[in-house]
Amino acid sequence: MRARYLSILQSRNFKSNLPMKRPEKDRVTPERLMQFGFAYAPPLIIGAAASNRVFDSLQSGAKTVEEVSQATGASARGLRAIMGALVGLELLKKDRHQKYSLTPESEAFLVSNKPGALAGFFSLNVTQLVSKWLQLSDVVRSGQPAQAVNQQGQGTEFFSGLVENIIPMSYATAQTLADHLKLAKTKNEIRVLDLAAGSGIWGIAFTQKSPRVRVTAVDWAGMIPTTKRITQKFGVADRFNYIEGDLIDADFGNRYDVAILGHILHSEGEERSRRLLKKTFRALKSGGVIAIAEWLVNDDRTEPVPSLMFAVQMLVNTEKGDTFSFNEIKSWLEEAGFKKVRKLEAPGPSPLILATKP
Repeated sequence: MRARYLSILQSRNFKSNLPMKRPEKDRVTPERLMQFGFAYAPPLIIGAAASNRVFDSLQSGAKTVEEVSQATGASARGLRAIMGALVGLELLKKDRHQKYSLTPESEAFLVSNKPGALAGFFSLNVTQLVSKWLQLSDVVRSGQPAQAVNQQGQGTEFFSGLVENIIPMSYATAQTLADHLKLAKTKNEIRVLDLAAGSGIWGIAFTQKSPRVRVTAVDWAGMIPTTKRITQKFGVADRFNYIEGDLIDADFGNRYDVAILGHILHSEGEERSRRLLKKTFRALKSGGVIAIAEWLVNDDRTEPVPSLMFAVQMLVNTEKGDTFSFNEIKSWLEEAGFKKVRKLEAPGPSPLILATKP
């Protein structure tokens, strides 16, 4: 669960809101840097539109600015500005009659009552994330986070308000993993260990694939009520049991078929990650599979850009968090005793990493 909230950059084909057009080869201009200067704008515009119910008001059909103003109570002047920008961002369409409508992308992910809604994330982005990034200069100077959300006190409050809003970030990936593991065809009980479960969405996706899945969700004591509420919302609470505690201290039990670390290692840092992988190895049965979702960088830490920026997010929000390469994590898995370390293509910022306990 730790840092899953930052999976908003969920595609390896991520098209950054930071324009990357470079000046002509023989002519250096400030154009690209000036474009970077406005890179803060898209998430704030989307958040303002979501909080003023712009996307919700267009769900029933195309409307003019004045009609959206009447439906939402927001000013026509303000709406005209942000809705124009949303057209430029290809999140709204505008016809020759001056009516605005949703795009397939905004209809799927920015209407608040849709299962895949991300609208709440953008509102929380302003209050929870941007405010910490504004302290980045001081964070770089001191090496200390603006707020350590990987700790139970501050972290519990933060994640309790966030995890449901970022369910779409992991749902499709979890479904892909469940299909790869052929859960629907397995006749025996499948025991799944979901570490730092948060919303429980990885385990939820597994239970939806097979009635034989049983999930043990591990998270801080303060997070478990949120996990229970969301599993009840999806109608699968009877397929879950729960373990409260810190990942290093909690007793996981043993003989699991699958262990899931969905966007966990980057907020734990190298030392705790290596300890956690060894502990997870012991919790699996022979032939059991560990699945890791991460923001992978290449071995030289020169790309991809989203994963490099995510490392800064870890600097701002955790004490020792970072992003890692596939080969780094592969070496930790092999150190823990795992074999057959491999990648699985899936929706997400990077491929999943799988390994098997001999």
